[in-house]
Amino acid sequence: MHISQENHPDVANQLKQPISIIIVNHNAGSILSRCIATTLPQAQQIIIIDNASSDSSLKELESHFPLENHLQIIRLKHNVGFAAGCNTGLKAATQPYILFLNPDCILNEGSLQRMAQVLESDANTGMAGGYLVNPDGSEQGGGRRAIPTPWRAFVRAFGLYRLEKYWPQLFFDFHLNKQPLPQTPIEVEAISGALMLVRRQAIDDVGLWDEQYFLHCEDLDWCMRFKQKNWKIVFVPDAPAVHFQGTCSRSRPFFVAWHKHKGMLRFYRKFFRQQYPITLMGLITLSVWFRFAVTVLHYSARNCYQMLKFKHG
Repeated sequence: MHISQENHPDVANQLKQPISIIIVNHNAGSILSRCIATTLPQAQQIIIIDNASSDSSLKELESHFPLENHLQIIRLKHNVGFAAGCNTGLKAATQPYILFLNPDCILNEGSLQRMAQVLESDANTGMAGGYLVNPDGSEQGGGRRAIPTPWRAFVRAFGLYRLEKYWPQLFFDFHLNKQPLPQTPIEVEAISGALMLVRRQAIDDVGLWDEQYFLHCEDLDWCMRFKQKNWKIVFVPDAPAVHFQGTCSRSRPFFVAWHKHKGMLRFYRKFFRQQYPITLMGLITLSVWFRFAVTVLHYSARNCYQMLKFKHG
C-alpha cells in the first residue's frame, strides 16, 4: 500500500487530541506507515521508539512523512524490550494523556477522540482501552479481560472454561471477548498494551512500566498496579482498531515464546506468591515451563513439516 503526504488529510489543520502517542517499533515493516497515517490527524504528538530495527520500516516511514515537531523517531542502539521502550517514550511525551499503540494497530477515525472522552468523563479513570478486532472483524481476546490469576490460567489451559455455564464463579474464563459486546464503556480488570490510553496523573501515581518484562505480561502488570492504586480501567466498545497481531514477532516464535512464559512467571511470583502455598507456586512454575516445552515442540514440528513440504513440493 502506497502512502504519500497528499493521500492523507493535512494534519496541520486537523483537530488533534491532547495526547502523546508512543509506538514501540521493531521490524514492523510497511504497516508502521499505515499506523502513522491513521494517527497523525488524531494526536498532538507521536513518538516512535525504534528497538534497533533491521528492516525498512523507518526508511519507508521517512519517505512518506516529514519528521516535524509532532512526529519524532528515537532510535535505540539495541532492542531493550517493550516496557523499556515505552518508558523511553514517556520521557519525551509532553501531553496530559499518553496512548501506547502497537505499530500493527490501525486506528479507526474518531476512536482516539472517543477514548479521550471516556477518560475525561471520570477523574478516577486512569486507563482506557479500545475495541481490538482482527482483520476479519472478529474481536481479539486481549482487548477486555479479567486478570489471569493462576487458577484462571489453569482453567483456560485445560479447557475447563467450557464448564463456566454451569459453575460461572469457579470456571471463569478471563477472556471476555466471548461475552456479548457491551453497548457502553464498562470497567474491566485489564486491557491490552496494544491500545492503551493512560492519564499522566495516574502514571505519576502508579509508576513506570516494569522493565524486568521484555515482552508480554508487562501490560497485565501495569493493570494490576493501577487497580492497587484504585484507578479505574475502562473498555470502550465504540473505539475500534484493527490489530494485525504478531506482525513484529512472527519471524521469531521461539524468542517470543521464551519471553512470554518468562513474563508469566514473573507476573505470578510478583502478585500471587503471598496468596498461594509454596507447593502450589512450584506446580504453577512447572506448568508454565511445560507449556513452553509444548509450544517449542509445536513450532519445531510445524517448521519440519514446512521444510519437508517445500523439499518435496
